[in-house]
Amino acid sequence: MTNPVALVTGGARGIGMATAKLFMENDYDVIILDRDEPALIEAAAELGAKAYLYDISFIENSAKVADQIRAEFGRLDALVNNAGVADFGPIEECDEKLWRKIMNTNLDGLFYLSQALTPLLKESSGAIVNVASISGLRASTLRVAYGTSKAAVAHLTKQQACELGEYGIRANCVAPGPVKTKLSVAVHSPEIIKAYHDSIPLNRYGSERELAEVIYFLCSPKASFVSGQVIAVDGGFEATGVGLPALRD
Repeated sequence: MTNPVALVTGGARGIGMATAKLFMENDYDVIILDRDEPALIEAAAELGAKAYLYDISFIENSAKVADQIRAEFGRLDALVNNAGVADFGPIEECDEKLWRKIMNTNLDGLFYLSQALTPLLKESSGAIVNVASISGLRASTLRVAYGTSKAAVAHLTKQQACELGEYGIRANCVAPGPVKTKLSVAVHSPEIIKAYHDSIPLNRYGSERELAEVIYFLCSPKASFVSGQVIAVDGGFEATGVGLPALRD
């Protein structure tokens, strides 16, 4: 029998790579898509996954991805829309260039790729998991474009669940809170780390593997009656007070 197939965008590192690894542990054929060629080649070699070099912010690439998957695999069972960009700054300094940079990938690219892959997902009654952010559920300093893009992803997920459910397609959204990655370790000061710990009921950052576990669950048969949900994987952060003083200063 043909193995189920999963596509993970932004799969060359971080949450995407951890998710791809978990799918492979569960006998999926996995495609990792990324625009960072050196990182993609390295990740594909480490995982033994198929590598697709595309930038989803260019809408014309969506059809190319769909055609390539159909030609090479003939099916798609799970789509994990993890690719995203982040660029933080004061609201007064968010110009059109910055706004479009973030929306082109985080929202537009995600939408058009999902749309192009819908025929394949209809054939398999597949699953979509969109990766948003806790910044799309609660406003936070310096995140006007990023947070707005992720809030739109959360609502788009509900639209997908509503309209595609009749084909057996389930769509859900995962909203990560602070996650311990190479990037966060590099850019978060000790003050910010302490402030996050103080504001997260579990008093720690999440791990890439913990996010991957939830993403995989939502794509798996164990979540066969779960659709249209936005799940914060954040140690309880979304349930707590307002912003971090360390970020507001």
